[in-house]
Amino acid sequence: LSLASTDGMVFEALKDLQSICQKKHNNKIQVRSSGMVPLLVKFLEYKDRNVRCVTMELLRQLAEDDEGKEIVATTIDLSIIIKMLSSNHQPIRHTSLLLFLELSRSQSLCEKIGSVTGGILMLTTIKYKRSFDAFASEKADEILRNLERSPDNIKRMAENGLLEPLLNHLIRGHEEMKIEMASYLGEIVFGHDSKTYMAERASPALIKMVHSGNTLARKAAFKALKQISSYHPNGQLLVEAGIVQIMVEELFTRTIYNEPMNSKKEASAILANILESGIELETVTVNSHGLTMASDYIVYNIIYMLKNSTPDELNINLIRILLCLTKSPKASATIISVVKEAEASYNLIELINNPNEELGVASIKLLITLSPYMGHTLVDRLCKTRGQPESLIQSPTELTQITEKHAVSANFLAKLPHQNLTLNLALLNKNIAPTILQRISQIQRSGTRTSRYASAYLEGLVGTLVRFTATLYEHQILFLARTYNFTSVFTELIMNISSDEVQRLSANGLENLSSHSVNLSKPPQIKKPKNVKQLFLRKYSAFNSTKDKKIPLCPIHRGVCSSQDTFCLLDAKAVERLLACLDHENVEVVEAALSAICTLLDDKVDVDNSISMLSGVNAIQHVLNVVKEHKEEGLVQKSFWVIERFLMSGGDKSVSDISQDRLLPATLVSAFHHGNGSTRQMAEKILRHLNKMPNFTNTFTM
Repeated sequence: LSLASTDGMVFEALKDLQSICQKKHNNKIQVRSSGMVPLLVKFLEYKDRNVRCVTMELLRQLAEDDEGKEIVATTIDLSIIIKMLSSNHQPIRHTSLLLFLELSRSQSLCEKIGSVTGGILMLTTIKYKRSFDAFASEKADEILRNLERSPDNIKRMAENGLLEPLLNHLIRGHEEMKIEMASYLGEIVFGHDSKTYMAERASPALIKMVHSGNTLARKAAFKALKQISSYHPNGQLLVEAGIVQIMVEELFTRTIYNEPMNSKKEASAILANILESGIELETVTVNSHGLTMASDYIVYNIIYMLKNSTPDELNINLIRILLCLTKSPKASATIISVVKEAEASYNLIELINNPNEELGVASIKLLITLSPYMGHTLVDRLCKTRGQPESLIQSPTELTQITEKHAVSANFLAKLPHQNLTLNLALLNKNIAPTILQRISQIQRSGTRTSRYASAYLEGLVGTLVRFTATLYEHQILFLARTYNFTSVFTELIMNISSDEVQRLSANGLENLSSHSVNLSKPPQIKKPKNVKQLFLRKYSAFNSTKDKKIPLCPIHRGVCSSQDTFCLLDAKAVERLLACLDHENVEVVEAALSAICTLLDDKVDVDNSISMLSGVNAIQHVLNVVKEHKEEGLVQKSFWVIERFLMSGGDKSVSDISQDRLLPATLVSAFHHGNGSTRQMAEKILRHLNKMPNFTNTFTM
């Protein structure tokens, strides 16, 4: 072998050596003791594949006893054999598998074989390709079964998609093995295609371990169930396996003293995962008395624990459960009733500033969910809490550092009742408005892509700014809106196409501001002269002045107007932008924009001039398009109201423009037949204006 100069000579020498080893067992011992194994190993990388093949056959022969296995496994680089498993040459694949099979029969070598990078992955792949190579598939399966004697190998198999060994040992293994397998289930990240099968097979055994196992078994089982339940499609499967009753028992009634882990924390996490999967709360029983997840028993216990529990992670999980329960009308009513009690609501608000940011975020999310039902109560609690409400508007040092906490905090302020003067004055007195405007300006310049939460943060900031416009009757807030020219701010923001919510909120702000314009717009004030000289000078000045020096009056509000002082939409050039929003796909944006436009057709304004101005920017065509595109009752009513105003005060041109719309009559007839009372009445009026219905006079009696 040392002197061979051709492939043929090497091959023949190896065949001779193979035949010597076959004659007597003692010959193998002599070959191994003569130091030939290292020389043979070199031929595994020989260029001729026949040489490589016969070398592996020879090494397999030398490894047929325990001593031989140790010598071969110690000398050989197993990764070379692993590479040969993927050879296109079938004899190479088969001999490499047979060599592995021989070595795997030694329990002491199982761990070494399994630890070779890519080894178990290759063997698993070959096992599942039976149709391609049945012999190889069978041998790979035998090798894998031998390797199962090492728990670490079982874990590696599961990581590479072969779950059966782990599941079989979990279900049928001895207690130590079960604990080890459960621990692996909690550590391994499985693909989605494996998670459901794993849950079906493993969950009964894991639930049993939680219920009746020792501390180590319970800890491992909790960890595995937490992992399994985090995959939402497994939710219903786990419910059917009876997990909810066990977790509720762990959470509320079962106490194991001196247990090193917090089983309530683990149980609450699993329960929260399952509820977040979207199961029907009213159908899931939690105890032998037939109570369900939506029962008062669950709600009261969860909120009681939230008041008295200290671990942050447990509090987070309890809030997650409550958020899921708010989706049930029955449970939601109970939660609102209980949280309205002073202590529960104060506890939730105090959690906002908890050092654990995740807990603060969870608490705010629950408060946002509850705010439509008890907003004024929450405002009262918030304003009585130290450091609130100003801490909810936090300013990140950089826009790239905007966190979820920044976003949800701002949105909580935006969602609380806008008409609540107490909160609006508290924000005003803490000088929050300049901070909000500064942050909005920065985000507009940099864009919302600077941070994952920048868009949500912007929505919260704009919503908080809009809330001031709901209480403009308070002179301090009116002064604030004028000082910072809110009309111009919202006019600019309404073109922010990156967020529908920002556009909707901006339109709401403009509507609120515009509704005050007619009262704020006043005729120009002329001071009375104090003496004859002043009277003479004023007359002389008036005689010499030109028409250009006259103060122009707003044609709609009949007084002196500006976007800053009277919030005039015409002066702010907001009308065209609002009309552009009527073509938006989002119905909420369309309705908000139309509501703002409706303030220009109010009875208190000069409707004739307003319609003339709106006709000049083709407003009626935009409104007719809204009627064609959207069927929502509220939006249809507003559109019909605008159309009626144009028909009544817009003259022949408006009547002509509206009459020429071919789809409008059919829409009106449909609304007349199927709409609610108000919509039907409006449709009837428009049909009469268009001479599509008889107009009964007072003298005609039915």
